[in-house]
Amino acid sequence: MSAGDLGCGLLSSLLWSCFACDSFAGYSCGPACHACSSTCVAPQHNLDNVMKQHDGRGARPPREGAPRGSTAGNPWNRSPPRSTPAAAPSSTTLASPGGSPAAGRAAGHARAEMRLYGINAVQAVFKARPQALRKLYLSEARIPQFKALLAWCVSQRIGYRVVEEADLSKLAASAHHEGIVAEVLRVAPQPLQEWLAALPQGPVLALWLDGVGNPHNFGAMLRSSAHFGVAGLLLPAGSTLGLSGAAARVAEGGAEAVPLVQLPDTATAMAQLRQAGFAIAATLVDGGQDVFAAALPQRLVYVMGAESEGMDRAFARDCDLQLSIRGSGKVESLNVASATAVFQAAWHARVLA
Repeated sequence: MSAGDLGCGLLSSLLWSCFACDSFAGYSCGPACHACSSTCVAPQHNLDNVMKQHDGRGARPPREGAPRGSTAGNPWNRSPPRSTPAAAPSSTTLASPGGSPAAGRAAGHARAEMRLYGINAVQAVFKARPQALRKLYLSEARIPQFKALLAWCVSQRIGYRVVEEADLSKLAASAHHEGIVAEVLRVAPQPLQEWLAALPQGPVLALWLDGVGNPHNFGAMLRSSAHFGVAGLLLPAGSTLGLSGAAARVAEGGAEAVPLVQLPDTATAMAQLRQAGFAIAATLVDGGQDVFAAALPQRLVYVMGAESEGMDRAFARDCDLQLSIRGSGKVESLNVASATAVFQAAWHARVLA
């Protein structure tokens, strides 16, 4: 993607890294990247120039030595291209594969990075794992709200661009970007045994997602899970479900609070969960015990079925409990995200009260 793709004429206040070589070009005033001579870069300004319109401060005085834009005084002729910050991501964060930087980014970008959008989603990443941020795009109206994040970008040589709302819609592939889009490192799901070993003693609630696929339902389930303190969302072996930008926005920050856990095959997963003291509860549209009347165990895994088909019936019979939500009967059932919140609230009220 070139600066032209985002409308260079509109980028009057920006600080970013070159899309051709990923070098940080934040102090360049020339028409080309100083690391790779790509002509895709637009005029650059530092954070002071971005902020001065919004907080009344003037720009930082010019540095001594060669004027901006000259090759003699440009710091990027004296330092290598940007590398990963010293505060490295955790072991559960995927890194780009080896080889040359350009080849590694091309091969690993799709699986190692993702685009998040929405105020709470981006703020949650910045709070929980700021080292995962790779690029930032925001509207001019969001600059005052994200001063701390922009200052982090400057200090860590992370590129950002101030762009128009229409460009943000293209970057997010959604009109619901709320004025900010971020490229971040994706976090890989934890193996079940690793997750179990890290759990505290006492009450723990988790969800097993048996066929859930809609990203908006997934995001809503992450949000309610964060609200009720759910310890993890368990993904079946072979599941293609993963965090997307749409799911993260709907989760409103919940995606950073609730870990994803990769399960082995069903029989092995059930055995390992039971060995760790969990009961496994099937959630059924009808035919199960009323969740508000049942004795709910302190360590419980709710199995939530697919949006249309619900839980696999054979799987449901193998569970320790079969639970349902009683209703008026005027509609067949709640959707899976709404039902999840009800089941979570029932456990939270009965066990943690």
